[in-house]
Amino acid sequence: MLLKNGSTGEDVKKLQTKLGLNADGSFGPATEAKVKEWQSANGLTADGIVGDGTWSKMFPIVITDTPNLKLDKLKGSLPDSVIAQIPDTAVKFNITTNLRLAHFLAQCSHESGNFKWIVEFASGAAYEGRKDLGNTQSGDGIRFKGRGYIQLTGRANYGKFSTFCGEDCVANPDLVANKFPMMSAAYFFNANKLWSICDKGSDEATVLAVTKRVNGGTNGLADRQSKFTKFWALLK
Repeated sequence: MLLKNGSTGEDVKKLQTKLGLNADGSFGPATEAKVKEWQSANGLTADGIVGDGTWSKMFPIVITDTPNLKLDKLKGSLPDSVIAQIPDTAVKFNITTNLRLAHFLAQCSHESGNFKWIVEFASGAAYEGRKDLGNTQSGDGIRFKGRGYIQLTGRANYGKFSTFCGEDCVANPDLVANKFPMMSAAYFFNANKLWSICDKGSDEATVLAVTKRVNGGTNGLADRQSKFTKFWALLK
C-alpha cells in the first residue's frame, strides 16, 4: 500500500471518506494536508504519505468469515497489507483450511520475493505474439506481462480474471498488481485445480506436487518447502 500526492482510485476514495473529505478519488494537496494532520494526531511521522503503517492504523484488520483460519498467528510474519487480503480471498476461493492457506502462502511468498514483487521484472517482450496467452495485438506482451503474487500473464488470462473480479484489468492491467495481487494468485490456484493437491497433506511430496503445478518444474523447491514449513508451523 502506497498512496501519495498524485494517486487516484478507490483506495484514495476510502481514505478521503475516513478523513471526512470529498471522496473524489484524487489525492491532492488537501488530502495530503489532512493525512499529515491525522498522522500527527496518531503518533505517526507526518509525511503525508499513506504506506502500510498509516493504512493499517486507519483501517485495522478485521478478520471475518474465516472462522477456521488462524490469521492472528500470521501477525508479525507477514505484512499487515498481505494479511488484510486473506479473508476476502479465502471466502471467494474456498480456502477453508489452514493447510490450504499454508501451501498457498508458501508459493505466493516464493514467487513474489516475500510479497515484495508484484510486477514481473522482465519487459514482457518475450510474450509478444504468444497466441496461447491471447496476445494477438501489438504490444500485448509488454502490456500483459506477469503481475500479482503468482504472475498472471497474457491478454486472455487478464480477460478471464476481469470477468471474475468485476473490474476491467484488460483496460487497466496494473489493477492486478496494485489491487488484486493475492486474489489473482488464488484465481491461478483455482484454475489449475491446486486446492485438491494441497489437501493431500503437509509432507514434502505434497509441496513438490504443488510446486510442479505452479512452476512447471522444481525451481526454488527448497525455498518453497522452507516457507511452507514456516507457515504450517504457525497455522496448524
